[in-house]
Amino acid sequence: MTRAKSIADIAKLLGVSESTVSRALNDNPLIAEKTRRRIQDVAREHNFKINAKARALRTQKTMVIAVVVLFKERTEQGISDPWLLDMLGAIADELTRHGYDMLLSNTRTASDDWRDYYFDSKRADGLIVIGQGEHDARIDRLAQQDCPFVVWGAALPDSHYCTVGSDNKMGAYLAVNHLLNQGCKRIAFFGDTSHSEMEQRWQGYCLALQQADIEIDEKLSFETDFTSESGYRSASQLLENGPADVDSIFAVSDVIALGALKKLMDAGKQIPDDLALVGFDDVALSMFCHPSLTTIRQQTLEGGKLLVNKLMDKLAGKTVRSQVLDVQLVVRESSRKSH
Repeated sequence: MTRAKSIADIAKLLGVSESTVSRALNDNPLIAEKTRRRIQDVAREHNFKINAKARALRTQKTMVIAVVVLFKERTEQGISDPWLLDMLGAIADELTRHGYDMLLSNTRTASDDWRDYYFDSKRADGLIVIGQGEHDARIDRLAQQDCPFVVWGAALPDSHYCTVGSDNKMGAYLAVNHLLNQGCKRIAFFGDTSHSEMEQRWQGYCLALQQADIEIDEKLSFETDFTSESGYRSASQLLENGPADVDSIFAVSDVIALGALKKLMDAGKQIPDDLALVGFDDVALSMFCHPSLTTIRQQTLEGGKLLVNKLMDKLAGKTVRSQVLDVQLVVRESSRKSH
């Protein structure tokens, strides 16, 4: 079987431009799918392989996007978090569609100088940051240095970079308002408000209580890390030291809620009659646990795609704007009290 030695050979065989062949071989959606498939089929027939190193030298592009998961320094949270896996999968699929590879790292491996680590050293062409930590200054520095990056997180009034994220305040408001409508009045909060997104969820929690003329009780707020283990510990503290009249829990993530659910059931509590429970995220496990978990559904897959597409626009020199995604209350067994 003959072998085409270059993109120019493929272009000549098909009577198209070299740029069309290049884009098609990188699965660029700018080229019609029928044309892409035809060019890719011819390339396979001629055993043609893209020389990635040569392309990088020619274009000065790595064709790699770095994804940094911004963990809090003392967190127990890991990449195995179900919501993170869903988000990373969505990002990886969309990057592949654009012809890019994904470099996954976290703040435990990257240096403090992200521009030097990712851009100046040619590790990546762009950066997607998942989370904002405790108002991390490294993100602000990247914005000042005009590096191509986007962030999954909360839209903050004083930020100068593009974010994609959920309507966290509304999500928490919907969750707590739902519990109030179920007759709950003493609602515990499980979460860490030092994170920007969780701070917004705390605001939504407070707003729902204030509108119901219920005083905010700091004794009902439990600082909880993004793990089931921490949710279990917070539920233990609630049962051992919390007010005796607590009738429900709003947890800022499903993994926290699932840990709390385990402790409550270990303690012999009937869910939701003794204590109702609502989470946030709508990970797959929330539907299949028993009782199934009421939660706030984030548009995680859509969010991952948006992050990639906004970064692609930024790399192309286009103006990008932050976007807030709608959330939805999903009512299941853990909060549906019998009246």
